[in-house]
Amino acid sequence: MSRDAELNTGNTPGGGRADVVLGVSGGIAAYKAAELLRLFTESGHDVRVIPTASALEFVGAPTWAALSGHPVTSEVWDDVHRVPHVRIGRSADLLVVAPATADLLAKAAHGIADDLLTNTLLTATCPVMFAPAMHTEMWEHPATQSNVAILRERGVIVVEPAVGRLTGADSGKGRLPEPEELFELATEVRRRGALPADLRGRHVVVSAGGTREYLDPVRFLGNRSSGLMGYALARSAVARGAEVTLVAANADLPDPAGVKTVPVESTAQMSAAVLDAAAGADAVVMAAAPADFRPVERADDKIKKADDGTAPTVVLTQTDDILARLARERPREGAVIVGFAAETGDSEADVMTHARAKLQRKGCDLLVVNDVSGGKVFGSPETEAVILDAAGRSTEVGRGPKSALAHAVWDAVAELLTAR
Repeated sequence: MSRDAELNTGNTPGGGRADVVLGVSGGIAAYKAAELLRLFTESGHDVRVIPTASALEFVGAPTWAALSGHPVTSEVWDDVHRVPHVRIGRSADLLVVAPATADLLAKAAHGIADDLLTNTLLTATCPVMFAPAMHTEMWEHPATQSNVAILRERGVIVVEPAVGRLTGADSGKGRLPEPEELFELATEVRRRGALPADLRGRHVVVSAGGTREYLDPVRFLGNRSSGLMGYALARSAVARGAEVTLVAANADLPDPAGVKTVPVESTAQMSAAVLDAAAGADAVVMAAAPADFRPVERADDKIKKADDGTAPTVVLTQTDDILARLARERPREGAVIVGFAAETGDSEADVMTHARAKLQRKGCDLLVVNDVSGGKVFGSPETEAVILDAAGRSTEVGRGPKSALAHAVWDAVAELLTAR
């Protein structure tokens, strides 16, 4: 019997294999894993759920079986003739553990295999992603941090917990990220497959969204940036093993799983937040659209319409050029600085001529050029771009999801970091 035939013997209804394995360990956040399971199955994935015995104290086996369409057990002794503790992890495309308790992380880091889930983790040949959830003190304990470091060194994706309400009245870092964002991140990890976590150990900073410069308490100067590109960059960087800080301006989007998100509103606030985070960063990607100008004066009260129909005069001044400052000051030696240029052609030059001049003027290492003539790109889930580098090379990225462009950007960044 071939290996494929051996793997396709009853693992799923109809004889196919499960392409995603969802491990669930014993924390109160186990109930959120049911929603994550639903997101996987509704998007067409076949999912095998492996809970620990303690997880079944929070959510029972009938729930997992009904949602996944598979029998559920935590024991290696059930269905033993099919050797599930070896077969399941070898046949999957992705293994996600959500929530992952401190106990489960410790067992995984030190190779302890005392139930079906920990045995599967030891035999898995697919990408593995842990989404920890626990009290803040447990997450911050040196033992847990050491175990996380061991797992990351092996190329495993361990998602940073979210900050928020925990069990009871407690709040802090240790909350399981929302299922929708875990699903998006898991999709990125699965898509990369066997590719290495080439940003492991790297800290990257990404800016996203459009800043606002207020004329009065109601009105502001802004732009059409949705933040989708920056959020795709942040999510894809986590999938490649990076520690990610996202400085987000006025983006009405949920925080990506595993990302430290710093909300800002104005260009001055973005400049301060980016420069602060950049001091310890290996790369900074300025995907945001900071306003180029701000009013010299901001009215304390709403500016009223004049009875005679005249409009007020607004005097503008330039805002801080964050990208040029980063490239000039280089907060960290060897850091890669990436800019984005939303360009249109005009009577003087075409898009790429303007873009090459901007790359030289700003002094950054890479410039991602979007042709936004006619309002293209803004708010769309798809994009296309050209990546220019300081050596004069250009890489065209054809139209597709913004995640595809994000990975192309990180490919270029990783190449520069390796060379340095």
